Amino acid sequence: MKSITAVELKEKFDKKETFVLLDVRENNEILHAKIDPHINIPIGNIINKHKELNKTKALVVMCHTGVRSAQVCEYLEPLGYDVANLEGGIQAWSLAVDPGVPQY
Repeated sequence: MKSITAVELKEKFDKKETFVLLDVRENNEILHAKIDPHINIPIGNIINKHKELNKTKALVVMCHTGVRSAQVCEYLEPLGYDVANLEGGIQAWSLAVDPGVPQY
């Protein structure tokens, strides 16, 4: 499974690379802190909703600390998705890239 750091994700945004940021946290977590633009499919809904994702676009999967997103990557990769896990999740983003994103 590939992974990406928060700084590398910021570079992807800055370079306007084509990818989808898939946030697998729960809705209440997204209300507290988020990175836009993103698509939200909570981890518990991935099995039923992954077909809504485009297999031709790279996915960066994120959660709070990187654990749930790693599980989602392990599920999606064998199904043919191009996935990378955001190391440290939104927590790492807040610490390394944007301290304006609240930590929780």
